[in-house]
Amino acid sequence: MGLGAVLVAPDGTRRTLSRSPQESGCNNEAELRALTMALEDLKRRGAVDVRVYSDSTLVVAQFGGGAEPVARLTEMFEAARTLAGGFERFRIDWIPRSRNAEADGLARAALGLGPKLRKEKHARRRA
Repeated sequence: MGLGAVLVAPDGTRRTLSRSPQESGCNNEAELRALTMALEDLKRRGAVDVRVYSDSTLVVAQFGGGAEPVARLTEMFEAARTLAGGFERFRIDWIPRSRNAEADGLARAALGLGPKLRKEKHARRRA
């Protein structure tokens, strides 16, 4: 599993994180690990106001209390919630995967993979 995150400071300064934890896991576990990695980095840098954008509906719903807990991920969610609670302000919002391509590319790069090729939409033609 590959982890990727893009951190953007209020002044627009960008920092990217890309790592492979050398473990396998599901996409939700990768999303949680990436979130935890980013929150730990932000904490070390002294961030106080954090806004997260994630394309994981499960992660966003769990933080909002709108999803049933996934038993095998409970400890990871709690660790991420604890980290998030350490900031003065924390917000997490869902975004479509198409708007999260840079973080996805960083996760793929951590595995030695290139970026995903975009599928071209073909217009249907009527005869």
